[in-house]
Amino acid sequence: MAGHVVPHFHNSAGVPSISIGAKEFMCVGALPPYDHPHVFLDMGSDDEIICPYCSTLYKFDSYLHGTESTPPGALYETPAAA
Repeated sequence: MAGHVVPHFHNSAGVPSISIGAKEFMCVGALPPYDHPHVFLDMGSDDEIICPYCSTLYKFDSYLHGTESTPPGALYETPAAA
């Protein structure tokens, strides 16, 4: 089963901005247990958006696929249930 229909991204590295390949996504802040409320963000016709919780600047990069990011590793995947 797929983890998410809408990709979830985190900023555990604490970088000021993350380039991603999606315009609609969820920001979780840092990895659990240090996450903030998972908030849906939609860039619409813009190419960037700031998360209102953690102030991460997300930038759309059309060269990246939906779950890719720069720096790499920002995709949050829900752990599989035991």
